[in-house]
Amino acid sequence: MSNFWNEMKKPILCLAPMADVTDAAFRHIIAKYSKNSHSYVTYTEFVSADGLVLAPEKGRKKLLKGLEYSEIERPIVAQFFTSRPEIMEKVAELAVMLGFDGIDINMGCPDKSIEKQGAGAALIKNLPLARELIKAAKKGVAEAAKRLNKEEIPVSVKTRLGYNKDELETWLLLLLAENPAAIIIHARTREEMSKVPAKWERIKRAVEIRDEIQPSSSPKDQKCTDIFLLENSSCSAQSASQGIFDSFSSKTRTLIIGNGDVADTDDAIKKCQETGADGAMLGRAIFGNPFLFSEQTPTNEEKIKVLLEHTKLFEEKFRGIKSFAVMKKHFKEYLKDLSARDLRFKLMRAENAEEVEEMIKDYLPTLLSVK
Repeated sequence: MSNFWNEMKKPILCLAPMADVTDAAFRHIIAKYSKNSHSYVTYTEFVSADGLVLAPEKGRKKLLKGLEYSEIERPIVAQFFTSRPEIMEKVAELAVMLGFDGIDINMGCPDKSIEKQGAGAALIKNLPLARELIKAAKKGVAEAAKRLNKEEIPVSVKTRLGYNKDELETWLLLLLAENPAAIIIHARTREEMSKVPAKWERIKRAVEIRDEIQPSSSPKDQKCTDIFLLENSSCSAQSASQGIFDSFSSKTRTLIIGNGDVADTDDAIKKCQETGADGAMLGRAIFGNPFLFSEQTPTNEEKIKVLLEHTKLFEEKFRGIKSFAVMKKHFKEYLKDLSARDLRFKLMRAENAEEVEEMIKDYLPTLLSVK
């Protein structure tokens, strides 16, 4: 099995999957201006597994655009959401066919439409199903790899501390029982959303839990047996102990990646050092800053150049598929440190890349005079 997670230098930095933000256009721009400086793991936007398998051809084509990527983005992970193991198995096979380096199961998205499907954060309330989805993903990967004569790719999970309350002690144990390659934990509950500061002390506890039950030798933790018995009431304590410990027999341990309120790469590294996490995922910090993973501070001229490049690439890739309005959230962030209030206001009304370029040309001399 090819597990890129174990080949990366720690702490591992990850680019968070964000709908209508980290699409193929922006990911390419980020990789172009950051990859040469600092290696990181790239995630696609989350994609509906049900849609990929069940939607009519036109719908599937649109969803497949969400799985486009360029080679400079590697290692790249495809993220899916579903509540149906048989569907997860099929999209796991698809991810292998498309050449992804890994797949991730979304178990943390709070979007109500996704939760109504029993997916995303709703899975925190359905522990047996969450485990079945991981099993299904691994099965799909194994079958596709065998059929295509390729190496298996790792399966990871992105989730939260809990749903209405912090359930880390139980929730994490059950995920670890399936030994995913990595678990990315947003350090808030679903109820908290982003209304409170991320609790990185709970990431530290997650690392401790992982180390307690996935040590170098066979674990001897009564908690593991107790949790297993909750789901297998007909088992004896001895068979329960054997059953859950078999899950931890792999030579590789699950990596714990923290997520939430990470300001930049320096902050990510600091948080990992303080908690013992194997890595950190950065999300909102990427807005307007494709240089985030690099070691350079861009000039105003470079920011404007990249804004234009990003806009043209977005239009090239998503014309007729995504609304051009998606780009407007980027315009504000690209220009937030510049004295360009009037320009930002005009860009909010732009309808295509050509209009954006003309507007910027009118303001270029003023913008470049700002230090």
